[in-house]
Amino acid sequence: MDPADLRATMPVTSEVAYLNTGASSPAPRPVVEAMTDWVEYHNFEAPAEAGIYPHAWDTYEAVRETIAGFLGTTPESIGLTGSTAEGISVIASSIDFEPGDVLVRTDLEHPAGILPFDRMADLHGLEVRTLETTNGRLDLDDLRDVVADARLLAMSSVSWSHGTRLPVEEVVEIAHEAGAQVLIDAVQSPGQRPVDLESWGADFVAGSGHKWLLGPWGAGFLYVAPDTIDSLTPRRIGYRGVEDPTGSPYEYKAGTARFELGTTSPAPHVGLATAIDLLESVGMQSVQARIERLTDRLKAGLGDRLISPRDYESGLVTFQAEAPEATVEALAEAGVVVRPLPFPPGAVRASVHAFNTVDDIDRLLEAL
Repeated sequence: MDPADLRATMPVTSEVAYLNTGASSPAPRPVVEAMTDWVEYHNFEAPAEAGIYPHAWDTYEAVRETIAGFLGTTPESIGLTGSTAEGISVIASSIDFEPGDVLVRTDLEHPAGILPFDRMADLHGLEVRTLETTNGRLDLDDLRDVVADARLLAMSSVSWSHGTRLPVEEVVEIAHEAGAQVLIDAVQSPGQRPVDLESWGADFVAGSGHKWLLGPWGAGFLYVAPDTIDSLTPRRIGYRGVEDPTGSPYEYKAGTARFELGTTSPAPHVGLATAIDLLESVGMQSVQARIERLTDRLKAGLGDRLISPRDYESGLVTFQAEAPEATVEALAEAGVVVRPLPFPPGAVRASVHAFNTVDDIDRLLEAL
């Protein structure tokens, strides 16, 4: 499959220049069809054949393997969640925080990476430190200072405000040297560039499939490093997270599946697995190269309005507008879908994926 074939599976692309994947992507037809087929079989045929529960349980494991393979890790390290926010909340609530523990985050974080720890601060008396950045960039010396006595560092892999790619591997090394664990909000990375979670070295990684992975809402993932999982204390329990649901005493599963609870629909994750297969058929190197070419064109056309880095780092391109909300509304009327941002001031963001075209980019520039 090439990017043109991928685009042909997405009906919305014939209607508008859709440049808002960093918020949520439209799903390709095969993704929606795979979910529909799964639901129909599960309700119409599985009761008389595989069985409703065995069919679901086999599906959980199959999609776990697909997600793990795509992210360069093992199935045991992957838990199935509904969203990035759920994964972050699971980790936040499973750490045995003590009063005075230090949590460090950057000023680039999405509310999904802020609210769970604000709640933990209220509950446990944490000290929350916010590392200030400049134009979406971290100063690693400042990071060393602020994490020197930290319990946890929570950070995004790509800033949702500037589209900057943050140096995850270097950050993890610095935090670990200081004795801090690291949680990465990865929602803006998988699907637009190759990702190998093992090479990142983070203790925890949360993400979701409804952005660059082209999957549906409701299909997230949580990675926990094998040598870190026993440092967590799950606060929730369900029969999917234990070795023997009828055994006494209960025993949590060895891997990240211990955080899964009970009867949730596998359909969204079926859609995500199908979306991953589609992206792999295009090839992640090809996806990234196309995003780079298209963002280069957009950045050149934006000129001095550009807020994001001039050189390629991601498909997120933020630019200045006098009235962001009005600009986004006017662009929508012209058939171009982008979004305003709460920061930096006066910012509008376009998200460029491999299914986009030169015509999409030029349509945005002409409308501006």
